[in-house]
Order: sequence, then structure tokens, then C-alpha cells
Amino acid sequence: MKHGVIGLIALLALSGCVPPRQNVRQAAAPIPAADPQTLAAEPPKTPQQEALLEQRLIQNALDQQGKLNYKIQPGDLIEVTVFKEADMSRTARISGNGTITFPLAGVVKMSELSVPEAETLLAEKLSEFLVKPQVTVLIKEYGNKQIYVLGEVKKPGSITIPAERRLTVLEAITLAGGFTELAAQDRTKVLRGAGTASQNIQVEISRITKQGDKSADIYLEPNDTVYVPQSFF
Repeated sequence: MKHGVIGLIALLALSGCVPPRQNVRQAAAPIPAADPQTLAAEPPKTPQQEALLEQRLIQNALDQQGKLNYKIQPGDLIEVTVFKEADMSRTARISGNGTITFPLAGVVKMSELSVPEAETLLAEKLSEFLVKPQVTVLIKEYGNKQIYVLGEVKKPGSITIPAERRLTVLEAITLAGGFTELAAQDRTKVLRGAGTASQNIQVEISRITKQGDKSADIYLEPNDTVYVPQSFF
């Protein structure tokens, strides 16, 4: 009996030393999101990866457009609001000499200023009469019509649409120095509008240049972005 008790105690002790059984199936580690530049360095292997990469690159292009810091120009129509001073809100056209006339501030030179710079300038002038004025400037209409050409072109940036005529996609790309060697020409896109009204229009350049289909060379509108993606393969 004594030996039986000792054996039982030894068995229980040994069972306590056995590590718990591991579950063979382990949760997969989350895959970190790669930035577009990293993805572009390694060509996508599936149509889904290609579509995802192109979507990210387009967003990068739109972000780049936002950083170009448009400068207010004569002919622009701006809306100026002053927080808690509703009577002072105005919509004004920038004159030929680049100025507007604003209550209390008088004649203010606005041309060649970015929107944040214009807000700061007006706030400084109004601070002589108001306590810490908060000024908001919104461009409602562009006098000098600009478009943006980004991606695989030799000179990406903004281009002013000529006042005397309209500008097509191919003309804009030509003004931007033409395509780079990495350009996927037939996947050129025109990004138009913002938010729920945004459009993504694909332009097949070969239809214009090789097939002579001029209808494919669409006219651009102010603030359009022509985006030329990189060829992945």
C-alpha cells in the first residue's frame, strides 16, 4: 500500500511537469502596409496588387497636387469670412492689380499669396480693430485656369490653361516635357472633381497617336489632374 501511494504521488508530480499542449494552428501575423514607393520597387504579381498599387499612387499624386501651394491670381473669385463677424463676410474678385477692398482692412494686396498667407495677412490688418480675428479664405473660382500633370512625365507640375483656347490631355503632357521611359501611356488618367463628385477618366494615348482618334484626346477643365502611372511590367 505504501509503495502504491508513493507511485501515485510520483505520477502526479511528473504530470505537472509536462508543458501544456500547444495549438498547432497559430494566428497569422498581420502584414504591414507597404508604402507605394516600396511596392513600386517590386512589380505587382497579380491584377489585384496592380490595382491597389495604382490606387495608392494616384492618391499620392493628389496629395502632391495639394502641396503645390496655388498662389492667388488676378481674376480669382474668393470668399472671405471672419469668425463671429457675419456682417464682414465678403465674396470678392481679385482686381487686375491683385487687390481687394475689405471692410476695416481697406485695400489689400492678395495676388501671389497662398490661401494661408492671405488669411494671415487679413487677420493682421483686422487685428487693429478686432480681438484675435479668425479669417478664412476660400477660392470659389479661378481666374487663371490651372491644371496639373503628375506621375511619369519629365516636368511634372502645374500648367495654366491658355485664355484664348482649351487644352487637351496630350497637349498638357507635351507641355510637361512628354512621357518618361517608364510611363504606362495607355493607362493615363484624368482626375476631376473631389469627394462624391470625383471622376477618374482613363485616356488611351495610343488611340490618339497611333489610331488618329482625336475624340480620345479630351479637353481639360480647371483643376484637373493628368496622372501618368508607371509601367509595372
